[in-house]
Amino acid sequence: MKRTTLRWVTAALATLAALAPGGAMPAAASSQVRGTEFVFRSPNGVTERCVALDPMPGGLYTAADSAEESRLCAIDLHRDTHALCPKLFSTSPGTLIYELAGGVYAGNREGFERSACSGGVRSAAAAGEPISFKMSVNTRESSATYANASLVYYHLARYFHATAHVPVAVLRTIDRTEHVRRVSSRGVSQSADRAALRMNHAAWQALWTAGRDPSRYEPSEELFTPDGLLYGVMLHPLGKRYGEELDGTRQSGWGDGQNRDFQETAPFRALRSEQPLAAAIEEGRRLALQDPKLAAATRRSATPQQMVYWMSDLVDITLLDFLCGQQDRIGNIDYVAYWYWVQDGTLNRRQAASRTPPAELAAYRPVYLQRTELGDNDAGLRTSYLNYAQRTGMLEKLRHHRADAYRQLLRLEQDFAAAGPLHAYVSKTFGLSEREFAQLVANTKAAASILRESCRAGRLRFDLEPEEFLRTGTVRPREVACDSF
Repeated sequence: MKRTTLRWVTAALATLAALAPGGAMPAAASSQVRGTEFVFRSPNGVTERCVALDPMPGGLYTAADSAEESRLCAIDLHRDTHALCPKLFSTSPGTLIYELAGGVYAGNREGFERSACSGGVRSAAAAGEPISFKMSVNTRESSATYANASLVYYHLARYFHATAHVPVAVLRTIDRTEHVRRVSSRGVSQSADRAALRMNHAAWQALWTAGRDPSRYEPSEELFTPDGLLYGVMLHPLGKRYGEELDGTRQSGWGDGQNRDFQETAPFRALRSEQPLAAAIEEGRRLALQDPKLAAATRRSATPQQMVYWMSDLVDITLLDFLCGQQDRIGNIDYVAYWYWVQDGTLNRRQAASRTPPAELAAYRPVYLQRTELGDNDAGLRTSYLNYAQRTGMLEKLRHHRADAYRQLLRLEQDFAAAGPLHAYVSKTFGLSEREFAQLVANTKAAASILRESCRAGRLRFDLEPEEFLRTGTVRPREVACDSF
């Protein structure tokens, strides 16, 4: 593996020239992104790339983020350290990347791919959950997936200082003939004649056909690099799926209905409450418990501390989804459980295996909290997708918010209007098309206008500070200027 840092990272020198400063943005989404490049070579002698995108100005990135980018971009997909399997669940295709070290197939990726690809998230022959490689596949017969959206969500989450965790995402290209041989051909055969995988099968057929002849997929730029490599994003999503307590009952059906059901959960009800934070939490919980399904899912878990974290996470979800035009959020929100405790004045956390605290932590009276993971973000940004956060008025209903997220939104709006550094970064870093970038700019202006109007009218309290609430049981609302940051 060779690592280089480029001002522009593209798959062909011709593309570099086309996108030089002053050049037009691409007409369709593409692999033309900006960042640090890691280079590999396939068995066919094809040069592949992994790209860790440049950080977003104003974003808060951790050492763990940097380490995860390096870890993902160090994986050579053609060595015997990792195996590739087709994803055979849900409606979209994807490649599951399993680490083989320490397992029965250590050093034997061909054996794993031949005999141990289960198609599910876990495989008995590999430890832990696999890394995902997601591609853009949008046909009439398949569900919507757009790889570049995961890159945007990762960096926007860091920019907004989100409490909901969005996993690190990097761009990766793969020799398409190797992907056809090792993954998509198996995806087609193993998803065939399975009624539950009808859309999954259609997507695998589209990938298999396009992998053999890229001209068979349109627009080809959103699936292939200029020199014909398949591209997508690598990320390591974690967590278990939330139930009705956060995703809502979904009883009103897909689309607008389930997005309105989402707004009836205890934490969203609390966000909609005109009351101060403590009273809003109680009101949200009381109203949710009136629904039998929500009551069964909510009664145990909706403690005041949990509610404040959920409310803060929903601020991130509604804002990111509004900006990015997310079409498929409901039912795709996960969590990882942690124990939180204060020791010697420091707030600590440890992943929780159960709701029973470890004996060594009992003296600190740890708090069990589900922390939101947003790992499924690949149905946003594309202009053909429906923006359900916008359609169902989520931002208009909010009465509680986080001060730093609000200020960052105003910064982004002002910078976009002035064609400043954030404008340059977003327009050039993610491989977005001209129309996609224009839509993101318009959504940013609309979101800022909605929340600013709520702030001016005195309808918005800036009192969502989860760590402060966890430490003290209360929050001092922040003073925020509605029109400036």
